[in-house]
Amino acid sequence: MVILAAIDRSDRSGRVLEEAESLAEAYNEELHVVHVLSIGTFVDLEQTNVESKKEVLNMDEVREVAASIAEETCSDLKYPYEVIGMVGDVEDEIIRYAGEHDISHIVLGPRKRSPTGKVLFGSVAQQVILNAPCPVVTVTN
Repeated sequence: MVILAAIDRSDRSGRVLEEAESLAEAYNEELHVVHVLSIGTFVDLEQTNVESKKEVLNMDEVREVAASIAEETCSDLKYPYEVIGMVGDVEDEIIRYAGEHDISHIVLGPRKRSPTGKVLFGSVAQQVILNAPCPVVTVTN
């Protein structure tokens, strides 16, 4: 089975990786570090690339960008890991990946938001917790 660490570019990612590494060691499982580029970020990246290179990025190149973002965050990990880059709706991609890859636990770091903020803007963590096919571990700083 596999522990999935869902990270972004925030300060929370370090704590997510610590907890995911700890779980992977304790259960002797693989560790996958996942970064999902949101559709908005993808559109911005594509627009910047077209403006500078005058060519369209293919999806494999975009996934490589997402994987490189994940890799940058993993410098302190001592446990073996695999980085995964994805593009799409963040919560949907995390849930889809978990369902397709024998994930035993998802580890993520939710943003601190008020209840009103969650209603207005949604919450990736909340959607993953409610819809994941496995237990979800949340960490705070």
